[in-house]
Formats: sequence, structure tokens, C-alpha cells
Amino acid sequence: MSSPAVLNVPEHMVSVRLKISALWIAMLFLFAYGDIFGFFVPGRLDELAEGEISGIEITQGFLLAVSIYVAIASAMVFLTLVLRRVLNRWINLVLPCLYAISIVASVIGEDHAYFFFLSAAEIVLLATIARYAWTWPVEDPASQQR
Repeated sequence: MSSPAVLNVPEHMVSVRLKISALWIAMLFLFAYGDIFGFFVPGRLDELAEGEISGIEITQGFLLAVSIYVAIASAMVFLTLVLRRVLNRWINLVLPCLYAISIVASVIGEDHAYFFFLSAAEIVLLATIARYAWTWPVEDPASQQR
């Protein structure tokens, strides 16, 4: 019995742009689920009701900063598909490093297994984004169009 054709797509048939864009999407899902699961941590809703999260006061500035943090990653889903290859490559090398640093910083003081797991998974996805950006071939057909 042969496996479905969708599982046998040659590596060169999927552009680097699509791979990186899909990785950004996957990372955003992990961000969202990590935040959602956080609501189930005992005492977390009480902490939020008091205007605090993990010892940080929830202010307009805090919410704006978090919104920008998520918006940048969200924009990368699209920007990866449309930016010129050279700029795209460098942005997809730098941003994953910055996000990985922020994720490692957010783990400090955490004691929930789900948070460690999701953080590790996010870092793996970010490392994969950086790897694809680093090894992005010049002759990638999708890159030649931009």
C-alpha cells in the first residue's frame, strides 16, 4: 500500500517562504494556547482580576507592548510571503533570536510543565525558522519573483 501523495511532496516543491510562514503560524498557535491554558492555573484569574500577571502590573502600556509583540509575529506570516528575499532572510534570522530570548526570560520563575513544554516548542519552531532563513537558497524559484 502506498502512502498518500500529500506525504510524498519533495522538499523543493514547497518554497522556503511557505515553510517559514507556516512556522510563524504554528508559533502563534502555541502563544495563544499557552495564554489560554494559563487561565486554568489555580489563582491566575484572581491575579488578573487584581490587575497583575506574574507579578507585572497590567497597564495600558503593558497591554500595548504585548499587542505589539504578538502583532509583529502575526505580520511575519504575511511579510515572509511578500518581502524581498534578502530582507526577508535577515528579518527571519533576527526576529526568531529576539523572540527566543523573550521566551527564555518569560520561563524564569515559572513552575508549570505546560509552560515549559510550550516555551520549548516555540523555541524549536523559532530555531527552525532561523535555520530555513539561514539556508535559504538563492535559486529558490519563489525568491526569484521578488
